[in-house]
Amino acid sequence: MTADEVNESVADSPAPPADPRGSAPRAAPGGARRVAVVALVLAALNLRPGVTSVGPVLEEVRDSLDMSGSVTGLVTSVPAVCFAVVGSAAPLLARRFGASGVIAVAGAVLAVGLALRSFALDPMLFVVLTALSLAGIALANVLLPMVVKQRFPERVGTMTGLYSMALNVGASSAAALTVPLAEAFGGDWRYGLGAWSVLAALAVPPWVMLARRRTVRPPGRVGDTTGPPRANAGRLSRDPTAWALTAYFGLQAGSAYIIIGWLPQIFRDAGLSAGTAGVLFSASSLLGVPLSLALSAAAGRLRHQSGLAAGIGLCGFAGFAGLWWDPAFAPWLWAVLLGIANCSFPLALTMIGMRGRDSATVARLSGFVQSLGYALSIPGPLVVGVLYDHGDGWRPPLTFVLLLVLAQIAAAVPAGRDRQIG
Repeated sequence: MTADEVNESVADSPAPPADPRGSAPRAAPGGARRVAVVALVLAALNLRPGVTSVGPVLEEVRDSLDMSGSVTGLVTSVPAVCFAVVGSAAPLLARRFGASGVIAVAGAVLAVGLALRSFALDPMLFVVLTALSLAGIALANVLLPMVVKQRFPERVGTMTGLYSMALNVGASSAAALTVPLAEAFGGDWRYGLGAWSVLAALAVPPWVMLARRRTVRPPGRVGDTTGPPRANAGRLSRDPTAWALTAYFGLQAGSAYIIIGWLPQIFRDAGLSAGTAGVLFSASSLLGVPLSLALSAAAGRLRHQSGLAAGIGLCGFAGFAGLWWDPAFAPWLWAVLLGIANCSFPLALTMIGMRGRDSATVARLSGFVQSLGYALSIPGPLVVGVLYDHGDGWRPPLTFVLLLVLAQIAAAVPAGRDRQIG
């Protein structure tokens, strides 16, 4: 066995390797699993604060940095751009350095980026530092489904639901607490945004611990994350299920980042206060805490997820239709409906985990779906920003969003069919 082959056989997880005859990977030992659970939860808590913390103070950021509506639309599109471009490199980096090591570095990049962003003095520097922050999130976004499949192969739905629940806790906390944090420091939005770098830094140590537990595979056995590619990019590009998942993921991501970037502003423009708008946005995210766990677990027990995915999309259509009609008429109802709609993200992650036969396939499928899906979502927030900047009120942008949601509902049917890749 050559030195290169030995390096190729280094795996990120201490879990026993899959049998070369095709048996499923066995779960990791108890100690490693406990550390992995903590690491997953802390990483998930940091997947959204860098994004959702901006919306509640967006008006203050725009005034302070003299930011136009079009540039604001660019800010709300940065997550999708980063997730599409940087996320596509995640499987290759994980194969070379191990998923845990990559996620540890990603967390450090996120912490530094969030800290520096709060010192930005012009719009484009704010955009660049936002992109730096979200590059770290992009890597974790793609690799966490692989980690779940690798370390918890028998509990994909439940563990995906757990870290999706943590994701929503982080998102809702950032939405609700950014304004109070800023007010605690004299109303300066910079402190409200910069505070979230501390949470990002706390997530790094457990991933460093997991990265240090890497073991060498015995010769002649194929590791679950380093074996021969069973579903390479070329095969995925010819698979209709992979494309259906990509369309569904991209359309739901576009709607989600429109909610994240613009929902507080929609409520503020309707006459609600900044604090109330932040609480409403937080409630829409907080609703995903129990729903993410329940829906992911339920989806893991279903052979087909088409009906579930379409139903969630209908809730989103109703919520956006309510905003189109009158945001101030029943703001809590619209927030609840959009909170249910946001559960399409953990459902999409669960479907990715269920469609791959092993963690190696899930890693490639996750990279394929998320990189192309986020690329598909990029125009949405940009178009909303341009329509808001040059239109008359929120009805033109929201009409565009309603069309996106209809397309998402249509994509839900083939994406949820019981078909495996690999």
